[in-house]
Amino acid sequence: MAVLNLSKFLTLPTSLYPQMQKSRTVKWENQSSMSEFLLLGLPIRPEQQTMFFALFLGMYLTTVLGNLLIILLIRLDSRLHTPMYFFLSHLALTDVSFSSVTVPKMLLNMQTQHLSISYPECISQVYFYFLFGCVDNLLLAVMAYDRYVAICHPLHYSIIMRKERCVLLVAGSWLTSCGSALLHTLLLARLWFCADHRIPHFFCSLTILLKLSCSSTSLNELAVFTEGAMTVIFPLTGILVSYGRIGASILKIPSTKGICKAWSTCGSHLSVVSLFYGTIVALYFFPSSSNSNEKDMIASLMYTVVTPLLNPFIYSLRNRDIKLALGMLFRGVVCFSK
Repeated sequence: MAVLNLSKFLTLPTSLYPQMQKSRTVKWENQSSMSEFLLLGLPIRPEQQTMFFALFLGMYLTTVLGNLLIILLIRLDSRLHTPMYFFLSHLALTDVSFSSVTVPKMLLNMQTQHLSISYPECISQVYFYFLFGCVDNLLLAVMAYDRYVAICHPLHYSIIMRKERCVLLVAGSWLTSCGSALLHTLLLARLWFCADHRIPHFFCSLTILLKLSCSSTSLNELAVFTEGAMTVIFPLTGILVSYGRIGASILKIPSTKGICKAWSTCGSHLSVVSLFYGTIVALYFFPSSSNSNEKDMIASLMYTVVTPLLNPFIYSLRNRDIKLALGMLFRGVVCFSK
């Protein structure tokens, strides 16, 4: 419901958008430097700037504190030193990093109205946005595989998901993501840009940068298409296959208690997967009156603000081990304070 409320503010008539940004672009028109871009930000009316600044600041701080708390709990509680929570700690770290790539700059621009971003900073945003976005995708696939092994091969779980394999899966996710992000960044760095450096977004979006370029972007577009298949379609296929087999195994369980136990094992992860990929389906596969740039803004807000915010709550509210570890931590803090 929060996304729906945001979207009605993000789909203002296009005739209002230039008027809102006119005052912001006066200084830019007098600049001849080719070393900066101008982030126009979200199309929010001036009287709503303070409200949205407070909203996004609160969401960002909650995201950081919630995910760092999960990492701390997994680190301190020995009962959580299992493959599932090992992957979860990396997912929490990725969520904090992913949100921190774009949201602080967006908040700074909303507060100061200083909308310029240097060329190196813009390129860095593209790199880290792809890096953490790709890691997020791959970790969700790895966690789905972990749940598949736990439910379909419980007797061999400790052998299959041994520590060395878990480390290898996480390291492979990070290395693959680094390579993918580096490819897009290097291809972007070779491009020349036209005189208009205004970016109608709250961060340096690769798709918009390609539209602003005066160079040929065919190689960049090919990389986006092929890397998209590798970092989105392949992990999603792995997730669907894993949960397909999990569903088949659950149907063979005769008791209701066993079905509930299997669901509790993978329910939190399935909720996060549904939230993450449901955004893609809702925004890009269903017709909308919004233009592609507005849809990209809404999707980016979902990925960088909403999803990282909800993940800690989904895992903590639906996970008995996390709630027990959290209760022990609070009791320890209370006893220490006394």
